Amino acid sequence: MISVEVAYAHPSKQAILKIAVPENTTVEEAIQISNILKQFPEINLHKNGVGIFSKLTKLDAPLCHQDRIEIYRPLIADPKEIRRKRAAKV
Repeated sequence: MISVEVAYAHPSKQAILKIAVPENTTVEEAIQISNILKQFPEINLHKNGVGIFSKLTKLDAPLCHQDRIEIYRPLIADPKEIRRKRAAKV
């Protein structure tokens, strides 16, 4: 067994769940095992990006001991577009 964390931050609350999973467990399997999807039903693994320690990864990526899986929320605004609009006002 290896130990990993599954993390998700909602604007109003966050969760970091420590779980033990068998070796060769994938990112998606660990997310399912953690039950974080029950706490945050808005998570859609086909739309939300996932990463390990801030580096984007795929759902079928294998995990290592003490990895932290991060589930990312979709951006509500394009940062480049916001900067363009701000620059146009100056």
